[in-house]
Amino acid sequence: MMRSMFSGVSSLRAHQLKMDVIGNNIANVNTVGYKASSVTFAEMYSQTLKGASSSSASRGGTNPMQVGLGTTTAGISVNHTKGAVQRTDVATDLMIDGEGFFMVTDDATGQNKYYTRAGNFVLDEQGYLTTLDGLRVLDNEFKPIQINQSDTKQASTSSAVILKGNISTSDSEYHTTVDVYDSLGDVHTLNINFEGDPLTTSKSSTTNPAKNLAIPGIGENDPLKYDEDGVAITPSVALNYSYRKMTITDADGTQMFPATGTDLYAMFNEAGDIVDLVSYPTGTDPTLAASTDVSYSGTLGIQVPGASDISLPINRSMFFESGDVTKSRVFTQNNQESDAKGVQLDGNSAGSIYSFNISSKGEVIGIYTNGEQKVLQTIGLASFDNPGGLMKLGGNLFQETPNSGTPKYGVPSSGSFGDLTPGALEMSNVDLAAQFTEMITTQRGFQANSRVITTSDEILQELVNLKR
Repeated sequence: MMRSMFSGVSSLRAHQLKMDVIGNNIANVNTVGYKASSVTFAEMYSQTLKGASSSSASRGGTNPMQVGLGTTTAGISVNHTKGAVQRTDVATDLMIDGEGFFMVTDDATGQNKYYTRAGNFVLDEQGYLTTLDGLRVLDNEFKPIQINQSDTKQASTSSAVILKGNISTSDSEYHTTVDVYDSLGDVHTLNINFEGDPLTTSKSSTTNPAKNLAIPGIGENDPLKYDEDGVAITPSVALNYSYRKMTITDADGTQMFPATGTDLYAMFNEAGDIVDLVSYPTGTDPTLAASTDVSYSGTLGIQVPGASDISLPINRSMFFESGDVTKSRVFTQNNQESDAKGVQLDGNSAGSIYSFNISSKGEVIGIYTNGEQKVLQTIGLASFDNPGGLMKLGGNLFQETPNSGTPKYGVPSSGSFGDLTPGALEMSNVDLAAQFTEMITTQRGFQANSRVITTSDEILQELVNLKR
C-alpha cells in the first residue's frame, strides 16, 4: 500500500520537474539563440517479490514477480537544432547558418572560453566586438576582435595599370584616363590615347606573342608558325590582324610615352581580342612592314619631387586580368560601343577607417576613406562531437564538459562549419505547439498521480477503520 503512495509521490516530483523545464522553454520563446530542453522519464528500481526459475523435466519455468517503485528523471537534454532566422540589418548581428558556436571570453588573454549561438553583438568604446554582457568575441587565433576606429592606411605607390573594356572599330579617336599615386598619396592623371582608324592587314607570324611564355619551345626562331592561341599553322596561311596606335600623355597633354622615334600599337586578332603591344619606328605602317611584329616591353617613369618615383611597366600585361599574361585577356576591339578604361592595380592615398562589414566567411573587413579595404580579423568558431554534452551557464552561454568532447576550431564556410549571415539573428528553437502539448500531458500525468496518492490514502483510512 505504501509502495503505491510513494510511486505517486515520485511521479509528482518528476512531472513537476518536467513542468519547470516546459515553463523555462516557453519563457525563452523569444530569446536569441536559445535551445529548448526536454525531459525524459525512467522507471525506478523494482522490488522483486519472487525470482524467476528455470524449467525442469516435470515443471515449466516461472517468471519473476516484481513491483515498481515509481518513476525518476532519466535526463534533461538540449535540442541543438537551428532556430528560425530574424532579419535585423544590424552590422554586428550575426547568425551561424549551420554547425558551430561563437567563442567569447571574459579575460584579456582569451583563456576562459565560452560558447554561444546568440550573435546579437555590439561594439564597446574601444571598438571590441562584445556580447550584451560585455564578453569579447574571439577570432580564429583566440584574440578579441577589435575594430580600431583610429586605424590608418599609409599612402602606397602605384606599380601597374591595365586597360579593360572595348574600343569600337568605328571610333577613330578614343581617350581614357587613369589615376596613379606616388608614395605621398598624391594623384597623377595619365591620358591613354588611341589615335586613328584601325589599320588592318593579313600577314604571317613566326612568333606567338600572346602565348609565347606559356608554351615551351615556341620562340622567334621556331620554324613553325603559330596563331595567338599557340596553335601551329602552315607557312602559307596568313593571320588577320588590326593595329591601333597608342600614346600616353600627362594631364596637360604632353606625351610621356613612347619616346621620340617609336610608335606603339595595340595589336588585335580577327576575333577582336588583344594579341600584343608592338612597336615600330615612327612613320612605319605596321600593315606594310616586312619585319615580324615584335612584342614591346618598356617602363614609364614619373619623377615626383619629395616622393619615390612612379614606375609603370608598359607591355602586353596591360591587357590581361590582374596584369598576369597567364590569365584571360580583358581588352577587345569590335563594333560594340567603346567603354575601355584604365585601371590602376595598386596604390592609394592615405586614409583612415570609417566603416566595416562582416562577410559570410567571418572576415571583418575595414573600409577606409581612401577606398581601400582590408581584412582586419576573422571570426572564429568552435564545434563539438556531442553538443548535447555542453553545460548551460545562463546568458545564452555554454561551457564544455568531459562528455561534450574536445572542441574543434575553425572559421565560417570551412570544413563542417556553417556560413555566417550578417545582419540576422538565430531565434529560439522552441516549438510552442509542442510545448503546450507537453504541458497538457504533464498536467494530466500530475493529476493522475495525485489521484493515486488520494486513493492510497483512502485505502489506508479503511484499514484504520477496521478496528472499529
